[in-house]
Parts: sequence; C-alpha cells; structure tokens
Amino acid sequence: MKEDIIAILKENVIQGRRTKDDEGADGNMVGTPAVLELAQLALESDIAPEIIIKQGLTAGIQVVGNKFAAKEYFIPDMLASAEAVSGAMDILKPYLDGPSTMTKGKFAIATVKGDIHDIGKNIVAILLKGAGYEVKDLGIDVSPEKIVEVVREYKPDFLGLSALLTTTMVAMGKTIEALKENGLRDKVKVLIGGAAVSEEYAQEIEADAYCVDGFHAIKVLENFQKAKL
Repeated sequence: MKEDIIAILKENVIQGRRTKDDEGADGNMVGTPAVLELAQLALESDIAPEIIIKQGLTAGIQVVGNKFAAKEYFIPDMLASAEAVSGAMDILKPYLDGPSTMTKGKFAIATVKGDIHDIGKNIVAILLKGAGYEVKDLGIDVSPEKIVEVVREYKPDFLGLSALLTTTMVAMGKTIEALKENGLRDKVKVLIGGAAVSEEYAQEIEADAYCVDGFHAIKVLENFQKAKL
C-alpha cells in the first residue's frame, strides 16, 4: 500500500497535477488525488518524508527532466510539475527533522543589475525548491552590492546569476569581483545562466559553472555535492 502511494505520487508529478482539480498531461484525471493530496496521504500513512521526497517527488521530476530534454515536454508541462513538487515540499517541510534533512543546501538567485527579465530565473527557482533546496529569490535588477550583502548575511551554499542581455551579462563578472573584494568568493559556488551567457563566459569571469536550464542546474549541484564526499 505504501509503495502504491509513492508510485502514484511519482506518476502525478510526471503528469504535472498539483491538486485533484487538475487534468494532467494525459487528461481525464480530474477528481483523483494529485501531488498535494498524495503527499498528505503519504504522511498520514507514516511514510518518511525523505522517502516521499526521494522516491516520489525527486524521482518524478527526474522523469520530467528527461522528457523535457527529449522535447516530449515543453516549458508549461515542466512548470506544472515543478510547481506541484514545490507545493508538496511546503507540506513536507514541517515534518523534516532538521536543517540537515530539511534542505540540500541554501541557494540564492538573482537577475543581475540592469536586467529585468525573470522568467528563466523563476523557472530555475521553482525547480530547485522542488528538488529540495532552500531558495532565496532576490528578484530582478540586483546590484553586486546587494548580492554581496545577501551572501554575507544569508550564507548561501550556492549563488545563481541570470542575464538575458549581452549588455547586462557584464554585471555577472562585476558581482564575482565584488565577492572577491569582500572576501566572500570562496564561501559560495557561483552558477550563471541565461540566453546571453555561455560556458566560455563562465570560465572568463571565473564562475563555478554555466547552466543551460533548471534541470542542468540540478545536475551541476548534484555533482558539487558528490565532490564533497
């Protein structure tokens, strides 16, 4: 029975169903329990939150990532699944034992100074939250000084910088320089992304990684975590 709940939860993540009112990617599922209801049911069935997350939510979002990469799913499909997982994480958070199990790490994310585009950043933030990271979204047009302040006070393990325009991507390099000047560069892993940037640019400004999209960011973070072991 418990295995059935987790399997159905995983399938509903894949279907992108947040609540029982949602149809799902395949349609005709309205009225059946969806991710939020199943997460609550799993808790009431004494299934450990860690199992719910790993075998239900994370396993489901990984399938969604594969479908997105294979162009079987598109941005609306991926967002529906990510928002469902994010909602389930909100339900599970009070039941997690402590900081070590509550989050895989703290992630601060921002669209850099001069840039007001936030769709890509928002998608990444939702996916990371759904994957188990504690996410602090700083918004758009964020100055290097503000980011330095957040890194100093919030102490994130990771920092994501986004830029859509070639005219604003230079702010990424300025932000990294500001972190160096304030003695904080070695305190945080910096990931960059957005239409304007590339792997070569990440190397040029000495970022720790370039991420194509939110799913790639999750894989990069997993590799960082493995490197610690």
